[in-house]
Amino acid sequence: MIDESEFIVRLKNPIQKEAAFRELLQLYKERLYWHIRKIVKNHNDADDVLQNTFIKIYRSIDKFKGDSQLFSWIYRIATNESITLINKNAKRLQITNEEYQTKAINNLESDVYFEGDAIQLKLQKAIATLPEKQQLVFNMRYFEDLKYKDMAEILETSEGALKSSYHIAAKKIEAYLTSN
Repeated sequence: MIDESEFIVRLKNPIQKEAAFRELLQLYKERLYWHIRKIVKNHNDADDVLQNTFIKIYRSIDKFKGDSQLFSWIYRIATNESITLINKNAKRLQITNEEYQTKAINNLESDVYFEGDAIQLKLQKAIATLPEKQQLVFNMRYFEDLKYKDMAEILETSEGALKSSYHIAAKKIEAYLTSN
């Protein structure tokens, strides 16, 4: 386990930044990819967002104040970059974010990188029916098993609100799965 404060010092040190950043990539690349992929659904979009996330982290690490855990800060950047991509793509296609998400889910069946079966696809369709925040909360809790405390830092909201969002999302997904 790394000492986070020492790691941050290395990331901010011009002499050690490159090596520390490579270490950061190895630590978070796969977890962030799957976090992003759950939001944007598409492999190529997830790769693009992951790259943009790491570029933003590299350029902004000196502004990191340590008010939250490094992990939370990184996840917040990845989440915001994912949402930005969805908004940009929906606007470009002149459709709503919800319509874009539905389109992304429908494209999963032909995505060579999607390894899920029919049940996984049905679950993804159920998740896509949720409002954006409930999707984020459900994915972070159900798939990534993040603690509400960490999610509260990432999404900058209270643990109580997240617990409520997760409960409501789970009920909506259960209803969708039993009726479809």
